[in-house]
Amino acid sequence: MNRETKRRLQRQGQLDAEGAPAVATRKQPPRPQPQAKKERTGGRQFLREVRGELRKVAWPTRSEVRNYATIVLFTLVLLIALIFVLDLGFAKAILFLFES
Repeated sequence: MNRETKRRLQRQGQLDAEGAPAVATRKQPPRPQPQAKKERTGGRQFLREVRGELRKVAWPTRSEVRNYATIVLFTLVLLIALIFVLDLGFAKAILFLFES
């Protein structure tokens, strides 16, 4: 081991000042403190909180839902047609290649 390596290991704390391996002490990670159990809410309280959260939601209007549904259906039809055409083309190509 040359001088540079020894100096680097000393800076890293792996060697002591005399060049002997340093004894590393492991630090124990702090243990999480146990949390006190929370009281469970009853059914009515739960439903009240759910209702309150649902009131905060920005619901789409009927016309927005109609527009989004139209876009989704149009995209589905387009993708189904594309997959059908590709499948048909590949099937014809394979049959053409393996025809005797």
